[in-house]
Amino acid sequence: MSETTIPLTTISPEGHPEEQQPLTSAEDEDSPQTNMPFKDVYQKAVGRKGDVFAQVAAIASLAVLVGVTWFIALWNPAGLFTWHPLCQSLGIALISYGVLTLQPTSQPRTKAAGLIRHQIAMIVLGYPILLIGTAAVSYNKYLGGRSHFTSWHGTIGIITIALTLFQVGLGAGSVWFNGRLFGGNPKAKLVWKYHRASGYLLFPLYLFTTYLGGAWSNYTEKYTVFFVRLLAYFVAPVVLAIAVYSRVRLSKMNFF
Repeated sequence: MSETTIPLTTISPEGHPEEQQPLTSAEDEDSPQTNMPFKDVYQKAVGRKGDVFAQVAAIASLAVLVGVTWFIALWNPAGLFTWHPLCQSLGIALISYGVLTLQPTSQPRTKAAGLIRHQIAMIVLGYPILLIGTAAVSYNKYLGGRSHFTSWHGTIGIITIALTLFQVGLGAGSVWFNGRLFGGNPKAKLVWKYHRASGYLLFPLYLFTTYLGGAWSNYTEKYTVFFVRLLAYFVAPVVLAIAVYSRVRLSKMNFF
């Protein structure tokens, strides 16, 4: 019986979906490969010293962020608005996992496995959940007759969501259907590199928006003490950012 493949992508940025051959140059190490057996999705990434500690720190910070947010929201429900902190915190956690799961990979199978996990976490789960949370708070304001974008949290949040949609298109277009959206490979491979870099630039906006909403919103100020907000919405995002960026390998992007 032939092995099942994941249909999320049809080709890697290298343009060789059916080949699982050794890497031949530093350039070939930049992008993940696709169309791999489903069992290999769970193959571990190739790590280096400090990566495991950073990953544990990232997971711990996410646990604090999500745990505190869900406790506050579920213990103090506020109608339709309740879905906003629930969805946004979960969406941030899934997006963070989507980033972490591609760090670091160096072999074709670990790259392909990481890419599949990345797309499931980001496209299938993370981004739709963020959109639901955004729609919930927007509709709740509409029902209450309140103005939109009256705070830095709301303004930066909607900008981040708009940039996210662009980021999704950039990434999907560079790996789906032989990168046809960007003229096929190797042009699509170059786009993937910029998709990866822009993702690292976008990630702090998620964390900063979380900080603004969690630490300074009227809702959280009403139901939590300052120390809890400091821990969950300032310390945890800072630890998460340090953990994620400590695992970045700029040399793999070939910008310098």
